[in-house]
Amino acid sequence: MSTAPVPERADYELMISTEITNAAGYFKSVSEVIAKLPFQTINLMTDTLVRAYVENRAVFLFGNGGSAALASHVACDLGKGTIVNGTRRFRVLSLTDNVPLMTAWANDAKYDDIFAEQLLNVVQPNDVALAISGSGNSPNVLNGLRAARQAGAVTLGLTGFQGGEMKELCDICVVVPSENMQHIEDLHLSITHSVFTALCHRIREIADQRHRSAGA
Repeated sequence: MSTAPVPERADYELMISTEITNAAGYFKSVSEVIAKLPFQTINLMTDTLVRAYVENRAVFLFGNGGSAALASHVACDLGKGTIVNGTRRFRVLSLTDNVPLMTAWANDAKYDDIFAEQLLNVVQPNDVALAISGSGNSPNVLNGLRAARQAGAVTLGLTGFQGGEMKELCDICVVVPSENMQHIEDLHLSITHSVFTALCHRIREIADQRHRSAGA
């Protein structure tokens, strides 16, 4: 894997390994990172989202670039994929999806606040803010986490490298132990799919228990 320093900005050249030359090498290096993932912390993230579902809390997701795409993907999974037997749905919103609003804040205020300003409109105590950043140092992601914490929300993070500044702003932070941005992004998706799969199981259990109680 690359030994590039943690990027302080979107310097793409620093994020690409020059040591992997073929598919077999790439997937071998991914598998080595998988074995080192913090599975207990991932399970804690799942527990937090289950609690948010049970308490009907809102979940907000945000990130930049590939992490923005993942925020949208996770919002889709949580918003649609967890529906079980007509039970209550997840209240979930990706802050990366309203392009006019993001560009308005970027143009009229500053890009660093595009997520924080959106959160100020909607976040409530005990809601969940899930931030995604490969480096853990994206200023707009950090400001979003700060706004969420100030509002009394639970803060979750997905990051890589050593966690960056983001780690200290999260109640639960899953750090992919890699210095290769492609591995980090690959495993962020895999982690969210593992969380989603476990959530579906837990929600189905909740639904089954409620049906049994209603029929008792």
